[in-house]
Amino acid sequence: MYAFDIERPSSVSEAVEALKNEEAQALSGGQTLIPTLKQRLAAPEKLISLTGISDMKGICEGAGGSVCIGGATTHGEVAEGASAYPALAELASHIGDPAVRNRGTIGGSLANNDPSACYPAAALGSGALIVTNTREIAADDYFEGMFSTALDEGEIITEVRFPVPECANYQKFVQPASRFALVAVFVAKYADGVRVAVTGASEDGVFRWTDAEQALNADFSVDALENLKCSEEGMIEDMHGSAAYRAHLVKVMTKRSVGAC
Repeated sequence: MYAFDIERPSSVSEAVEALKNEEAQALSGGQTLIPTLKQRLAAPEKLISLTGISDMKGICEGAGGSVCIGGATTHGEVAEGASAYPALAELASHIGDPAVRNRGTIGGSLANNDPSACYPAAALGSGALIVTNTREIAADDYFEGMFSTALDEGEIITEVRFPVPECANYQKFVQPASRFALVAVFVAKYADGVRVAVTGASEDGVFRWTDAEQALNADFSVDALENLKCSEEGMIEDMHGSAAYRAHLVKVMTKRSVGAC
């Protein structure tokens, strides 16, 4: 590690002001940033901790039965407090290990947009609304590729609003060393249609499998997916699995999600 300053604002406005410093970087749970600093892949002179902002913490029920989660809410708190959205609470309960769940935050995960993280699949699969200090961004417009989002420089995720579906399920094929998803699928069935979001598989990060959505809109059953095949194009290929393997897992995890929904 190297020497840096740390500032702990108590409000969103204070954090935004502090981040105007070009040498400053936001620190939420730190589960990605701290290892990055240790490896010298980033070297900000100042870290702006968001963990002391009470307005960015907590879980509540919003309009239309939605679940609203503060950006600085930890995975462990989501697992225990998001009972109104059981699939989301279950997803959070299996992120990393207890240390990760007690430090990592939903806002930090979504801001980082790791291609194998769990929350991006939940947000995209739920059609969530990403609320920042300046605007509201639909999940379909938020994720722009691997580690890339629609966030502007210095913009902070203050809240995430999840519409609660009729049923939902998340299935994760775990990479045992990292506990990230080798491939995972979040399926959510709403009155106006089914959403299927895939994480861990694509070089472009989280994506919606629209062919599966169309099939499930016509017949919400495992059998509806039988003749589908997820394309290998653009899939991640590494020591843990080939592109073909990941494409195969997309279908397997989707069938399991539907079967458990």
